[in-house]
Amino acid sequence: MTGPDVRFEPADPVVPPAADLLRAMTDELVAMYGSPDGGWERVLDPTELAPPRGRYLVGRIDGEIVAGGGVRILEPGIGEVKRMYVVPARRRRGIAAALLQALEDEARVMGCTRLRLDTGPKQPHAQRLYLRSGYDPVPDYNDNPKASFWGEKLLS
Repeated sequence: MTGPDVRFEPADPVVPPAADLLRAMTDELVAMYGSPDGGWERVLDPTELAPPRGRYLVGRIDGEIVAGGGVRILEPGIGEVKRMYVVPARRRRGIAAALLQALEDEARVMGCTRLRLDTGPKQPHAQRLYLRSGYDPVPDYNDNPKASFWGEKLLS
């Protein structure tokens, strides 16, 4: 089976459509985990997903916006995947895997040799995707109180 025909393009994370995808992801996180002190926006400033230290990608199928996600530089050579989101009507079709691959490719272009991520206990599907995609479990690297899995992948 082949993956979905998704086209990913860089987008400004503070304006639509990227800002709309980030808001939808934030709303989903609040519904799952509640709001951390200061809100999810304080946990990640969307400008961290903009050049020069980050990128945000929007995915489209036949012009329809179906996904978005970002990567940011934590330190030289090490990036972090943030706020991967697939619109609910398009889930379970391989779009998240395609998005993760696109973010890995973007991280390589940004000079990353390692990529990290985290996810929470109410997102077992995300943890399964990350493990299938080659992310090895690592110790907590970011003090995210909502996370239960931290992963890292060496980028070739």
